[in-house]
Amino acid sequence: MLLDTASLYFRAYFGVPDSVKAPDGTPVNAVRGLLEFITRLVLDHRPDDLVACMDADWRPQWRVDLIPSYKAHRVAEESPQGAGDPDEEEIPDTLSPQVPIIEDVLDALGIARIGVPGYEADDVIGTLTGLAPGPVDIVTGDRDLFQLVDDARSIRVLYPLRGVGTLQITDEALLREKYAVDGPGYADLALLRGDPSDGLPGVPGIGEKTAAKLLAEYGDLAGIMAAVDDRTSKLTPSQRRRLDESRPYIAVAPKVIKVAGDVPVPEIDHALPREPYDPAALDELAERWGLGGSLRRLLSILQG
Repeated sequence: MLLDTASLYFRAYFGVPDSVKAPDGTPVNAVRGLLEFITRLVLDHRPDDLVACMDADWRPQWRVDLIPSYKAHRVAEESPQGAGDPDEEEIPDTLSPQVPIIEDVLDALGIARIGVPGYEADDVIGTLTGLAPGPVDIVTGDRDLFQLVDDARSIRVLYPLRGVGTLQITDEALLREKYAVDGPGYADLALLRGDPSDGLPGVPGIGEKTAAKLLAEYGDLAGIMAAVDDRTSKLTPSQRRRLDESRPYIAVAPKVIKVAGDVPVPEIDHALPREPYDPAALDELAERWGLGGSLRRLLSILQG
């Protein structure tokens, strides 16, 4: 089981009241909410291995170089030119201090946590999925990861609808039903449709339904662009013109939208821990941040 950790702690933050605080008054709603999420996921799905995948760089420069608008609207503060540090993401004031707490608690528990400089959690997930010898469940609220769905390899996306108690089990049948594409086809669909939340413009005038129809007719993005050059194809004049005018975007967008599969992930133990890795540190964190029942419930489930 691979967790898109930021996606889950964002959901926890907005789903758990901010009145949930540590003894010193620090909000810990995202911390406790994420612990409850992990408890429910382990209880319901019993994974053998669990990795909390992190955004070491939420807006990698190599993606921005290709499409400058990529996540640009989410930048709170730009890194000085040439500094080499990632831009700072705009997130709620009371969430950002909770992220280091989440990391400390996961480490003390012994839950594998992987983030790689220069890459997003999606890229870590894509790489670990490619390396996995068996079935993979990806837990994320980000539809971009639908591109990894592969029934032949038993790769699914568990997409939270309400918390993690109600999950959309996303397999190829569901993708075909909702989007008329398979996993790889979803990346092409997203490219054509665009995604304002990620600053991806898409092809003007081509929404989700039109993109799905074009992919059904021509197979994939390469087939669609071949149809643009084929004057006998069934593209409408406006579709042909818009696709032709969007060639600069279409040329670079696949690398931006498709998750990387070659991230240099560290070789660490992914096994779900049965006992805490550092009980003393965990006890100190539990007391300092008032994690109480949330942590006890998770420990009880981990211990079986």
